[in-house]
Amino acid sequence: MKKAFTISSLLILSVLLLTGCQKRDVIVSEDYWLSKERGDVVYSDSYCDYYVVETANGYTVIRSYGIYKPFEGSIVYGDFSFRGTSDFYNRSSGVVFTGTVTDYWLTYFEAQDAVDFYCPMGLNGKSSSTSTFRKRTEEIKK
Repeated sequence: MKKAFTISSLLILSVLLLTGCQKRDVIVSEDYWLSKERGDVVYSDSYCDYYVVETANGYTVIRSYGIYKPFEGSIVYGDFSFRGTSDFYNRSSGVVFTGTVTDYWLTYFEAQDAVDFYCPMGLNGKSSSTSTFRKRTEEIKK
């Protein structure tokens, strides 16, 4: 009796552990993200942790964390008008990622100065302010 109880409890425990450890896909609700602010990545450099997003309110400078950073030309959604760390959605690649907004509602030249401040020199020895921002792919509606 004792062996039967031990075997049955081990079987039940293993079934619970195996079903509890399933891999679950993260579901991205596009409706949620499309209700947020839209932006176009106009500056991204592989040597700098910061990138620039152009929104309807101006330019936003964001610091990337981890491995992921969007490429120039990516369409992204999130809260670009508040300082702090939050999640953003790259609609171009379908990825949700984390970043920290350091500056927002900047003019073109203010954003360029901010990138130059945060990343004064790349590995190529050039100042980042010598780079110009990419033109957005389409007009952002206010």
